[in-house]
Amino acid sequence: MTVLVVSGTGTEIGKTVVTAAVAAVARAAGRSVAVLKPAQTGVGPGERGDADEVVRLAGDGVTPVELARFPEPLAPATAARRAGMAPVGPGEVAEAARKLADEHDLVLVEGAGGLLVRYDEEGRTLADAARLLGAPVLVVAPAGLGTLNMATLTGEALRARGLTQLGVVVGSWPEAPGLAERCNVTDLPEVAGAPLLGAVPAGAGALAVADFRARAAGWLAPELGGHWDAAVFAAAVGS
Repeated sequence: MTVLVVSGTGTEIGKTVVTAAVAAVARAAGRSVAVLKPAQTGVGPGERGDADEVVRLAGDGVTPVELARFPEPLAPATAARRAGMAPVGPGEVAEAARKLADEHDLVLVEGAGGLLVRYDEEGRTLADAARLLGAPVLVVAPAGLGTLNMATLTGEALRARGLTQLGVVVGSWPEAPGLAERCNVTDLPEVAGAPLLGAVPAGAGALAVADFRARAAGWLAPELGGHWDAAVFAAAVGS
């Protein structure tokens, strides 16, 4: 796996922190890593974007790349239109990812919001970039109520496009999970049609960077380079 597309079932659900955890585990294993953010929205000139946050958490050995930055916190196509700027199409994303893959062991392409958020006026999405790359997609989902529906829809959208869903990671696992969160540990992989590959604790992005890097492997399954076990986790939370 050279290129991995990281998408979400929505926005503000821990996608950047999950991307950073995957990058940190890969760096700890001695792999060279690049993180590609096709369209960074809601961030102005000189401000830190998601790719910068991945570098901060995972280590300076990660190469950050942004293709475009739009100031308003909107879907990329809308943000580009309102800023009077050219949008980023899936072909540009695929080309940039392939170039990075020539020089890195792992390229993480972090999308904006959910899988089918529009990137340009033609309605093309991150899913189109994944198709051009032939890359698997890692889906980040929230832990609580509503996540089963969103994970189901995202899984169906991936399969309808012939894309491979590597698995699902819970982006922010609460310290005191309720009944819905505990049950979702069992139900998420069933409705998504893909395995549960990790659970990142809430607030992980606020950890000291040394702690984040040391603990990241414990949040992710072996498919992502870690040692997290879904069955052990489910038993521990009483799902």
